[in-house]
Amino acid sequence: MLALRDVDSFYGSSHVLHQVGLEAKSGEILAVLGRNGVGKTTLLKTIMGLTSSHTGAIEVDGASISEMQTHQRARSGIAYVPQGREIIPDFTIRQNILMGCFARKDGKRAVPELAMELFPYLADNLNRPGGVLSGGQQQQLAIARALAADPRVLLLDEPTEGIQPNIVEEIEAIIVRLNKEVGLTVVLVEQNVGFARQAAQGFVLIEKGRVAEAGPTAELTDDLVQKHMAV
Repeated sequence: MLALRDVDSFYGSSHVLHQVGLEAKSGEILAVLGRNGVGKTTLLKTIMGLTSSHTGAIEVDGASISEMQTHQRARSGIAYVPQGREIIPDFTIRQNILMGCFARKDGKRAVPELAMELFPYLADNLNRPGGVLSGGQQQQLAIARALAADPRVLLLDEPTEGIQPNIVEEIEAIIVRLNKEVGLTVVLVEQNVGFARQAAQGFVLIEKGRVAEAGPTAELTDDLVQKHMAV
């Protein structure tokens, strides 16, 4: 569903990703792991066309998106939930969700029923400002906004970071449900190795902007985690 081949990515003159190749198969979760600052967030931004420039091939379902602008990549079926969520605090919950609809191909402008089913608190408070929500509720809102785009591929950047523990398990369960029941392909940047092992079918370990290790999750050994993630 999503493939990168020999991708280099830059912020101005800063060369961050080097010859990155990976594949997220249709209907699977691919976990992207590594220490802080190794290029995981840059990887997702590169897929969305949010870095200064990149070279190499990026494909969705076999079609190249490498020359597309960010809004065109979104319309190709990729939704992105960034680190920090980036909801608009003065917009209502409803308005924040509807922002995702601008990436839909069918022109539909409606809060998706799936999001209301997954996030009952949001459904009951659509007219509240997004800025009054807790961190966990804002994460739910960011995922709901992504679902409004009707994506085929969902990019999630550390979706449980900074969230109260009682909400973390709920967010994790929703990610698994979106993959298993809805069939979304998910690229998950995550520091929680336990969750990655539980949820993902494949993994990529990033080290200094390069793919250091990759394979099925069964091959994500404690030795690899210690080598590439221990501080």
